[in-house]
Amino acid sequence: MDFSSVPPPSGAFTIGKTFDFEAGHRLPSLPPGHKCSQQHGHSYQVEVILTAPALQAPGFVTDFGALSLFKKFLDDELDHHNLDEILPFEPTSEHLARFLAGWFIQNVEPEIPGRLVAIGVRETQRSWARFDVEQR
Repeated sequence: MDFSSVPPPSGAFTIGKTFDFEAGHRLPSLPPGHKCSQQHGHSYQVEVILTAPALQAPGFVTDFGALSLFKKFLDDELDHHNLDEILPFEPTSEHLARFLAGWFIQNVEPEIPGRLVAIGVRETQRSWARFDVEQR
């Protein structure tokens, strides 16, 4: 079979990478009987989703290694911290996803060819939130 005869369709490329960190928090605005109003912790997973209309050599949206600045931020600033003590908002997964998207856009995106589509934050295997960035 001649594979060169397969025409490439139009579209965009999307990649994702997942990062981990451990942190504690509580949600003090919840009623005292709610389990999340008590101090507790999570093994957070943060997924970064990027897109590009064309690939950079050798065929990347963004080299995964170029995302190391984001991993360093998570490790240095959030890992093994009490999120209530360091973040300027109540640390729900939704708020955390939006905050991390803003940090990524400000600090990582200018240095890479891909554009951020979304940040997902997973507290458990069954509980997650995602912030989708408006098209820019």
